[in-house]
Amino acid sequence: MASKIDSPDAAQCASHVRTAVSQLSRQLRSGAAAPEGPSVAKLSVLGQLHRHGPCTPTALAGHERVKLQSLTRLLAELEAEGWIGRAPHATDGRQWMLSLTPEGMRRLKALMRSREAALARAISATLSGEQRALLLQACGLLDRIAGALESDGEPSAGAARSR
Repeated sequence: MASKIDSPDAAQCASHVRTAVSQLSRQLRSGAAAPEGPSVAKLSVLGQLHRHGPCTPTALAGHERVKLQSLTRLLAELEAEGWIGRAPHATDGRQWMLSLTPEGMRRLKALMRSREAALARAISATLSGEQRALLLQACGLLDRIAGALESDGEPSAGAARSR
């Protein structure tokens, strides 16, 4: 019979993954790698625009899972700071399209490189080559889990069979 450590159940894995990912994410956002960077809320909005490209404030609020009113001041600040710009919507004169400015994109990429460099230094200092290979495998598994959560919160039958 396999021990709990040899064969952890899904709930145990979920708890450990959530905790580890949350802690790592907090450390990366805390600004240790770039204390002069934007706030966590601003970074989240910038990340959405980076991932999804130009979008309306309403769509951005949907991506952030917040009410549009909650973003209004933050968007004004990001625009005043030169991170984002707005342009008229191509087909709806009542809407604006928000996007990263070229300077905002440059600054965001520099911030991402800085934080990735800090993460790479920590990985190099704490993990062996074999452990780094294992970490890459674990990243692939996390990607699969994220995909399953994105589709509908439940892994598809095909995903369950491909294990």
